[in-house]
Formats: sequence, C-alpha cells, structure tokens
Amino acid sequence: MFRKLSATVYASPQIGLHEVAEAAAMGVRLIVNNRPEGESDDQVHGFSQAQVAAMADALASTDGPVLAYCRSGTRSTLLWALAEASRGVSPDALAAAAIDAGYDLSPIRTMLDMLAARAQ
Repeated sequence: MFRKLSATVYASPQIGLHEVAEAAAMGVRLIVNNRPEGESDDQVHGFSQAQVAAMADALASTDGPVLAYCRSGTRSTLLWALAEASRGVSPDALAAAAIDAGYDLSPIRTMLDMLAARAQ
C-alpha cells in the first residue's frame, strides 16, 4: 500500500488504524495528512506556496521516514515533488522516482522546473 518516493518518504492512499500500525512498525516517524476538508472524487489539484512550504517543513522536521497520504496518494506525491524541487532537487530525478512509485508528475512539471531553477 505504501509507495516509496525516496529513501525516507512514502505516499499512500487513505490510511486507517491498521496502516498507522504498519507505518510505525516500518519506523515511520511522521504521518502527513494531505486530504482537504470536504474532498470530493472530482477534486482538482491546485497547490498554494503555503502548502508546498508546509510539506517542505514537514519533511525537514524529522530525521526518520515520513508517510504522506491523501485520497489516492497523488496529491501527496505532487506536494512531495514540489517541496523537493523548491530545495533544488532535479525535476528529472523527482519524475523518475514518482514513475517508479506509480505516479505521474507531468501535470506539475513546469512548476517543478521553476522551483528547482529558483533554488539554484
């Protein structure tokens, strides 16, 4: 159920108590809930700079593995990629990691490139 995005970050669809226990057994130190209030099945992905900064802060707040979840795992993956690009991580490397985990960053590729360029 957990999809590995990096050595320390996993994305997942909605979790329950069983998955929290599984994450703890894996050594996950922080769980990030990326589900908006009142989310609908046709929710459109749109991220503010504050959301990207909050994800970056969450990732930097612990030295252990992080599990980020949302309805499908996509929003968490996109936020992870945006946060990492804002730190200067290569968009190509992020895209490859996302593909390996079963996610597609193409909807945000332009933003990834812009954030990574600003971080240089």
